[in-house]
Amino acid sequence: MRSLRNLAVFVTVFLSLGVVSSLHAQGTVPVTVVVTALGPKYTPPPALSQDDINVFESKDKRTVTSFTPAQGDKSALQLAIVIDDVTSLEIGNQLSDIKNFINAQPRSTSIGVFYASNGGVQATSPFSADHEAAAKGVRLPFGNGGAYSSIYLSTMSLIKGWPAPGPSTRREILLIADGIDRFRGDPFSPDVQLTYERAEREGIIIHTLYASGVGRASRNSFRVSYGQSNLDQLTERTGGESFFQGLQTPISFAPFLEQLDMILKNQYFLSFKMDPAKGKGQLRSFKIKTELKNVDISAADQVWVAGAPK
Repeated sequence: MRSLRNLAVFVTVFLSLGVVSSLHAQGTVPVTVVVTALGPKYTPPPALSQDDINVFESKDKRTVTSFTPAQGDKSALQLAIVIDDVTSLEIGNQLSDIKNFINAQPRSTSIGVFYASNGGVQATSPFSADHEAAAKGVRLPFGNGGAYSSIYLSTMSLIKGWPAPGPSTRREILLIADGIDRFRGDPFSPDVQLTYERAEREGIIIHTLYASGVGRASRNSFRVSYGQSNLDQLTERTGGESFFQGLQTPISFAPFLEQLDMILKNQYFLSFKMDPAKGKGQLRSFKIKTELKNVDISAADQVWVAGAPK
């Protein structure tokens, strides 16, 4: 009798676990992120497939449902080039590099040119696939900073006013600035975290290119270092890339923009399943791993997960 009772308990527990497991699988929600895969020194990666990619949330492996190159009918990209108006006028020597980069982009890329000042952005060229017209929006920055100068408030303003495109359109920002927060102050500006979390929630990747600013802050090596650290946080958190050359404006932007071009050409839409979030949604951490050698995969460190469908 005891053996029969033990068997009954075992069967009941087994069936219960099966039901829970089934409900758990059915209760997942899909999420999609844009990831970049590169070989050594900004070279194209070897061929990648869905089977080469693993996604983890803490120690739990998540089910990957698709891994699709951002090419062909999925190559659409909206790229916002944001230049801080606090940037020194010495950037004038690099404006041609920016224009050449814009004109070299494929027709599937719409480019907007914006200037950041007073906590907002001004569009000198709205998003357009007419790259020649977009390049005409590139001008010298004003080269002066006000008391309300914050590249982070300006970036959040851009993101807030950026209409969400279709599901197969990437959204990315190239931020040209020194990263110094002249409004909140360094080194622990709360707006840095608010900016990358806002970008992660919207699925926007931020790349940064360091350029020296003006004023006393730009002559303080500690604040310059803090500024570069701030910019690096934006890129590390959102899956972008930081470009800089010491503590000065690079002599040429061209080598860095060539690397950015390689990044944009080697991106993928990665979809996987996660447990639904509490409430309407939340940012949740995840990691991507691959066993392939000589492949560097970068992505945001958090993704917005929706609540359970009603």
